[in-house]
Amino acid sequence: MKKLPEINCDLGEGMPNEKQIFPLIDTASIACGGHFGDRNTISRSIELALLYKKKVGAHPSYPDPANFGRKTMKIAHKDLIKSILIQILKFEQLAEESGVTMDHIKFHGALYNDAASNEELADLLTDFIANHFHNTPIFTPPHSRLEKYIIEKGLIGRTEVFGDRGYLDDYQLMPRSIFGSHLTTEPEISAHLHTILDHGYLISNQGKKLKVKAQTICFHGDNPGITGFLPLIRQEFWS
Repeated sequence: MKKLPEINCDLGEGMPNEKQIFPLIDTASIACGGHFGDRNTISRSIELALLYKKKVGAHPSYPDPANFGRKTMKIAHKDLIKSILIQILKFEQLAEESGVTMDHIKFHGALYNDAASNEELADLLTDFIANHFHNTPIFTPPHSRLEKYIIEKGLIGRTEVFGDRGYLDDYQLMPRSIFGSHLTTEPEISAHLHTILDHGYLISNQGKKLKVKAQTICFHGDNPGITGFLPLIRQEFWS
């Protein structure tokens, strides 16, 4: 029997439905102050993870709450690394106080997308991980610059595919402004997952088959349809 990827979700971002989501996932990436979050929101999400016996990781971002971390930010490298370190250490401290181990690190939003395509940024971020969190797995987009440097530097990566987002021909996520970039209903998400889990490929927005082997499947906590489709998806593919 083939091993299915885990289900992860980006949480701790102010959505009111986390208690409904946590039982249906395996691990959560918790916002830790860059795009959203403070000690109280981080602690509440960790408490829910403990309640439902789920794993948690840090979800650092460009330090840009005004844009929810979804716009590329012009920032000096040293300032970016300082911010990311502060975010992760804040999460790690609160997790340790609750008796939880940090399962992984996942960059958020524009930082995640930029690290997938920008050679210099991917190199910078993986040097940072190598220096501070060498033994912590990093969620990485498939066939990305980030994945390339994780492999080259002997770091631990988990290939992540989004279960509720469309892809371009180059494995990049479709921009949010393009129609079809967001999948919000069970039928469209089921069709998307069927090709990934059963056949090992993504279908891009242009119909191209992109080979992929996902180790973790992400759904966004702020997806408006998540409490409707996630129970059905979990039952269909993971039961």
